[in-house]
Amino acid sequence: MNYTPPLPLTVYAERRARLAAQLGAGGIAIVPTAPEHARNRDNVYDYRHDSYFFYLTGFTEPNATLVLQANGQATLFCQPKDLEREIWDGYRLGPEAAPAALGVQAAHASTDLDSLLPPLLDNQHCVWWPFATHDGLAARVENWLANVRQRVRSGVQCPTRQGDLCHLLDEMRLVKDAHELATMQRAATISAQAHVRAMRTSARMLRAGQDLREYHLDAELMHTFRQHGAQSEAYPSIVAGGANACVLHYRAGSTPIRAGDLVLIDAGCELDGYASDITRTFPANGVFTGPQRDVYQLVLESQKAAIAATRAGARFSDPHEACVAVLAQGLLDLGLLQADQHGSAQDVIANRAYFQFYMHRTGHWLGMDVHDCGSYTEPGAAPAADGTQPPSRILQPGMCMTIEPGLYIRPAEGVPEHFHHIGIRIEDDAVVTESGCQLTTRDVPVEVGEIEALMRD
Repeated sequence: MNYTPPLPLTVYAERRARLAAQLGAGGIAIVPTAPEHARNRDNVYDYRHDSYFFYLTGFTEPNATLVLQANGQATLFCQPKDLEREIWDGYRLGPEAAPAALGVQAAHASTDLDSLLPPLLDNQHCVWWPFATHDGLAARVENWLANVRQRVRSGVQCPTRQGDLCHLLDEMRLVKDAHELATMQRAATISAQAHVRAMRTSARMLRAGQDLREYHLDAELMHTFRQHGAQSEAYPSIVAGGANACVLHYRAGSTPIRAGDLVLIDAGCELDGYASDITRTFPANGVFTGPQRDVYQLVLESQKAAIAATRAGARFSDPHEACVAVLAQGLLDLGLLQADQHGSAQDVIANRAYFQFYMHRTGHWLGMDVHDCGSYTEPGAAPAADGTQPPSRILQPGMCMTIEPGLYIRPAEGVPEHFHHIGIRIEDDAVVTESGCQLTTRDVPVEVGEIEALMRD
């Protein structure tokens, strides 16, 4: 047996070289992977690697640490071979095989980290590590530095500076390369197939008079993810029937889904370390009611405006502002907000009156994490003199983001009853291009007529 990273070794080597060049003379980086977490007695949660570590190594085993020096020397600490444990827990790569399998220059057992890392810190000027991401790592760094400091009388110099490695890696990860984009497209295609399967299952079970519950559709999603090779969900799937769709982070439960209900599914798979993120809202039996159609069409038009505003050179906030402009006018047109109380659409925006029905942003970065790393403000930009936020990030080709407007209408004074409990979100994944954006998730329909036609099939 052996371990093969999902991308060519040259991709990880190039990433490490780019990072090493930013560490500065005498810089050294420490990048641990994620630990395993106990679920209950004698059982652990399904393991998921740390994204920063995986970005630089392609390695998915727990209990590993990468040490990277400014000269490009990459040293991996990984689990030692243990044939007895491998009988129970599975194959381990081991330090002897790691250099050839992962393209690093050296490898040692993770059990030797505390003894071998301090000498690597000798005479370095700055130690870089990911701040506030690993419990206990700060204390371990202090212990390693204390070990170095104990030897200063023998002429060893101790690093005098520490840097947040996330600051460097976030910028690297924000713009995706061709390998990443290809993986994310495959993940998006699988997730779209899962949504299509859930839509068809909903209509079929209701037509057959079967008991349909949220967990039935949740199972269809996971079946499709795994059937097509995805390792896991990218995040806990949201499958919300009826009024549950007005709970933003609702988890699939046992609530019955009936004809006439809307179903909101926010779900995406993770493939080879990269996430997809799709939301669709559809009528459980395949036919929108009049009020459902009206609200859905408004959300869809707001998404189209946001998509049109997404392009290189625009700011990250532009799609949200375009979306809100459409929603504000639409809320007045539908009578969800009253002009005699809230004024014009511009007043609705200025006073945030729309926030009653739309309380989240229109998108987020997407990549290895479903809410991926990267600053949402332009690097180096300072807050204005009046204390307002610095300007939003300028979009560049290769940045990946979601576009996900929604409306969530809970019963309240002044809200027409025929709109009560309607919760709608439409979300697609977009790759920023020079001329606009490419949507990777439209293998699942989004237009009203297309959804109804799909569910009649």
